[in-house]
Amino acid sequence: MRHSRSSGLWRRGLTVLTALAASALAATTATTAPAAAAPAAVKPATPAAGQPKPGDSCTSADLGKRYPYIKSTQVVPTITHFKGWYVTEGSTGSQTIETSTQTVVTVQVGLSANIQGSFQVELLGQVGGTLGLNVQISSSTTSSESKSISWDFRRPGYYALYEGTRKVTGQYGSLNCNRVDTGNGTYATKWVDGPESGSYTTYTTLEEGAVRCEDTVPAGSIMRKAQDLLDCGSPAATAKHPAGPVPSAKADQAKHDADNAATAAKAAQRMKATQAAKPAPRAALNCQPAVYRIDVPGKPLNWSAPLLANDGIRLRQSNWTSAHLDNWRLCNVTENNGVIEASLWNWGNGGCATVPANIANLEQAYLTTATCGEDDLQRFYIYRDVPGSSKIGVQNKYTGSMMGHDRYADGELIRQYSSGRQDGTGTYNLTGV
Repeated sequence: MRHSRSSGLWRRGLTVLTALAASALAATTATTAPAAAAPAAVKPATPAAGQPKPGDSCTSADLGKRYPYIKSTQVVPTITHFKGWYVTEGSTGSQTIETSTQTVVTVQVGLSANIQGSFQVELLGQVGGTLGLNVQISSSTTSSESKSISWDFRRPGYYALYEGTRKVTGQYGSLNCNRVDTGNGTYATKWVDGPESGSYTTYTTLEEGAVRCEDTVPAGSIMRKAQDLLDCGSPAATAKHPAGPVPSAKADQAKHDADNAATAAKAAQRMKATQAAKPAPRAALNCQPAVYRIDVPGKPLNWSAPLLANDGIRLRQSNWTSAHLDNWRLCNVTENNGVIEASLWNWGNGGCATVPANIANLEQAYLTTATCGEDDLQRFYIYRDVPGSSKIGVQNKYTGSMMGHDRYADGELIRQYSSGRQDGTGTYNLTGV
């Protein structure tokens, strides 16, 4: 079989190359999974080039930065569009077949499908580099609409017309700079496995084609996945049929499962949106007595809460106000492996620092204050320099982004940056008042 018209040799060659690539992929993952199964979770042997490793030394200028690393990867051949089609001796030749959606794959890092931050792009780039695959590293999703596939059928048989990809999933973590107890009362700043982690999803280049029950194709390939959906041993597949579509129990069930999953996902999104619209319950904060300013090292500017409800936290001079808007307390404080987690309560307006929920998925979303509630958008990890130094880095628990500012200027907003500020402007002083 080959594709119709002048593209026939190209498509035929693509099918062969795809089979060879699938065989090569199966060979490279033979140590982690049987040939007939999808590759199991693996760990990269080395971190990305130029990236620090856990335990490497860092400096106070690194407190407001973070780097992604891959904890595990899994590659699964996935059919996005499918149609079982019967070709008789008299019905060979070029045909255009309408396939239906089987699965929709969306690129996602953590809770967000809005891939715009440097952390997310670098993370997905590491995934591709680790596996030697060309994966999507930007906001993308496979089509949820039906798709027409044109093919030149040269032999009779029961065919799977398909479009598919390799869905890549796994777990990631982040490296953060923090103080480490080296024993005997001494400390050093080192890159550590930060508390922020999550899962990711991406996919490889889309491939379309046709495969018969009689064809021999590599195990673990996209073609094999499409062939499996044909349910070749079923009575519907083995019986004589006129040219055209043939019911496939496996494909119908897969489509049914995909529809159920999509419905459940939409319901979950609606529930999440409804919950987000409700005001967060007011929290009874347990605040430490100490009062702090959050200063730019060596500069007279510090974080000050907004006077107006829709404004954000900005850099201001200490004498900008006498209303304690530049005074903060750490509340509901916990500590795990040397990393502090706390809510930041503002003395001046009685609100807690937060990233607004409606823009939390955006790179450079600004920081503001809101009524204190049990909400991870109001929780922050604080990374510290060695004892005797007041330098810190601040990370939002929900988004995973580091706090920083774009330029040093009075009135400049404090914003979130997925990888932090690489010029060191994400390092602040936690100065007692």
